[in-house]
Amino acid sequence: MKTTLKIEESAQFILGIFLFSQLDYAWWWFPALLLTPDIGMVGYLVNTRVGAFTYNLFHHKAIAIALGLSGFYLNNSMLILIGVILFSHASFDRIFGYGLKYPDSFKNTHLGSIGK
Repeated sequence: MKTTLKIEESAQFILGIFLFSQLDYAWWWFPALLLTPDIGMVGYLVNTRVGAFTYNLFHHKAIAIALGLSGFYLNNSMLILIGVILFSHASFDRIFGYGLKYPDSFKNTHLGSIGK
């Protein structure tokens, strides 16, 4: 199952690259912005509950899709870019086993424990 999930997330990451290629931004913006959603980890400076909330906010694919679709609807390329970057980053993280966090520990994710 682990391999199947990695293949699925890889396909979604490739979709994110494709969607980005349809936007009017220079190619280097994609790798430059790819890790920016990790700003959500700042919440862990408060405690694990806040950290899990902020991390999940920046790594939830439904939020990414909603932002991207809102951008299409509003003809706002910045919202589309944000949605594509959030979606791509979440897929990229999940390829390596970093899933949405539970509030008890950074290592406890919906994909299982990180490091096992």
